[in-house]
Amino acid sequence: MARIKLLLMADHFVGFEISRWLLKEYRDDLALVVTTAENEIFSAMNDAHVPCLVFDTAEEICAHLSKSGIKPDIGVLAWWPKLVKSPLLDIPKYGFINTHPSLLPHNRGKHYNFWALVEQSPFGVSLHFVDEGVDTGDVVAQLRVGYDWEDNGATLYAKASDSMIQLFKDKYPQIRTLEIPRQKQDLSSGSFHLAKELDQASLIVLDRDYSARDLLNLIRARTFHGHPACWFIDGTENYEVRIEIKRKL
Repeated sequence: MARIKLLLMADHFVGFEISRWLLKEYRDDLALVVTTAENEIFSAMNDAHVPCLVFDTAEEICAHLSKSGIKPDIGVLAWWPKLVKSPLLDIPKYGFINTHPSLLPHNRGKHYNFWALVEQSPFGVSLHFVDEGVDTGDVVAQLRVGYDWEDNGATLYAKASDSMIQLFKDKYPQIRTLEIPRQKQDLSSGSFHLAKELDQASLIVLDRDYSARDLLNLIRARTFHGHPACWFIDGTENYEVRIEIKRKL
């Protein structure tokens, strides 16, 4: 098929792997790549002479597209850390598709890996259209990912990252035909969480009754070395707690 014009906005490891794969397999699709700093994505695109910008404001991206005459057919947010709103949202002819690390409508919003374990909800990754809501757009494709007692916040983050890259690679050949399937989400089910909920949800109250299952799920959900853990207060002292669960052979 003829090339399309793709506006790719990419960040972090997932964004780098997706951008590197697109550069190898579909270089001519890349009309403009936007990233958050002069990072590996920026360097790879510059080395390949693909137009690339470091994000400052959405208005700047809109102005660049207008000035350069680039009219994207489709936009992709590859682990993009910022919300995309109008007028940038309206520029690609067929809209934006987002990579979201949860099995929508479960765990819309922030900290999907924590809430999946705390709520024991279905887990996976989704490609979905972007609308004015937060992770509320129609689903394009999903990949369910299993987990068990040996998983924690860190392992679910890793599983989501790897699965998101694989799902995108599997589905992009269909996406670029612009005949893209879409399924409305049932927003009456699932869950939504804000970033500010995490710290208070991670507090263990020493004299509160918990089931052993709920307490273990809470602690392992926040076990991600290099990041804050569950915490509790005893007297005037604050403590953090992590856990390791291994299957007994």
